[in-house]
Amino acid sequence: MGRKKASLAGQLDNLDLKLLKIFKTVVESGGFTAAEIELNLANSTISNYISDLEKRLDMNLCKRGRGGFQLTKHGAVVYQATLELLGAINDFQNKVNTSHNRLFGSIHLAITEHTIGKYHSKIINALKQFTQRAPAVKIQISTMESDDVTAAVIDERVDIGITATPSTYPELLKQSLFEEKMTLFCAKPHPLYNKPEEEITASEFASYRFVESPRMLPGREIHPDIKQWNKHAIAHHQEARTALILSGNYLGFLPEHLIEQWGLTEQLKPMYKYSYKNNISAICKKNKINDIVVSTFYSYFH
Repeated sequence: MGRKKASLAGQLDNLDLKLLKIFKTVVESGGFTAAEIELNLANSTISNYISDLEKRLDMNLCKRGRGGFQLTKHGAVVYQATLELLGAINDFQNKVNTSHNRLFGSIHLAITEHTIGKYHSKIINALKQFTQRAPAVKIQISTMESDDVTAAVIDERVDIGITATPSTYPELLKQSLFEEKMTLFCAKPHPLYNKPEEEITASEFASYRFVESPRMLPGREIHPDIKQWNKHAIAHHQEARTALILSGNYLGFLPEHLIEQWGLTEQLKPMYKYSYKNNISAICKKNKINDIVVSTFYSYFH
């Protein structure tokens, strides 16, 4: 007789919870590759973890390969059960926290890239106060592009987000933290670098290449002229966008404080005609505010 596979016999340990959390992230990310950044794990490592979970459960949870990632029927059942299990654990922690006025558990924050800088004080103060109030709570911080932060909060992959939110979402709480000035920049090698801005016409702007950023997407333009711009490159991450602008082949939007922070004021020229401000806010799902750990952290932004 062959060796019987190890399976869950009504008992869960910490390893099982870890595997289930990884499985949940893979499902919500849409596959192994998409989950790499969120989990900070290599694709092969994630694959091994999922294989371990499948062996523990004695069932195939997902299909992976050329056809893409897809849950099996068993996988869909396990995913739903995982949500219920993790929700029950969270409820348990919440009741325990409330009963003796000490906070345990974890909290996951998502912060827009390069937000910690000139305007960091409210974020740092919130981290400082929360850590003093809840030293036993494990804090995880992920850095994402702005739109990804909002999506992660709405999908409940993170508890609190700090990002620019140009749109209103009825399911979110929003606490304004500070404003960030975004300005169009060109580099020294660009033909417009030495030309006075007042002499540059809208049609001349439209004749050059731009690197696309979120507020240049259709329907989100901050100025009608942007609809006519030649968006020849895409870089929603600011560091990548800066590299393209510095090449002298593109114009693009960047935060003014970032240019100062990186010491690029001599290499990049601001063009103020199309400047705008991002309202950086702390956001959280309204139902999440019932979690005492989340509500405590969020209160320090007020």
